Amino acid sequence: MNRIPRISEAEWAVMKVLWTRAPLSANEVVDTLRDSTSWNPKTVKTMLSRLVKKKALGFSQQGRTYLYSPLVDEKDCVRTESRSFLERVYGGTFTPMLAHLLEEESLSAKEIAELRELLDKKERE
Repeated sequence: MNRIPRISEAEWAVMKVLWTRAPLSANEVVDTLRDSTSWNPKTVKTMLSRLVKKKALGFSQQGRTYLYSPLVDEKDCVRTESRSFLERVYGGTFTPMLAHLLEEESLSAKEIAELRELLDKKERE
């Protein structure tokens, strides 16, 4: 498995755009993020450059335009980030995290049923 780079919170927003609709030019990424962020175009282009350096993104050139595409899978990045969070905040132990979330969050009956189903499935594995 390829090494998954550390992606900052802001870089996640850029990656989500590209995981959804790649390849895109820098201007297309800027346009997509315009409504959800207050970033100027230079900020987005800086993040694209950083993500290329981290090998999270690759690019191809078409004329004078660079088209960016992810080099890492979203699932792999989520897995790595989740593991990192679990290690940093809960010492790598899952049960305290789940207990905390269950105590702090309101869950619908449907969400509780989905959790039961996931736990039952995990137990059968």
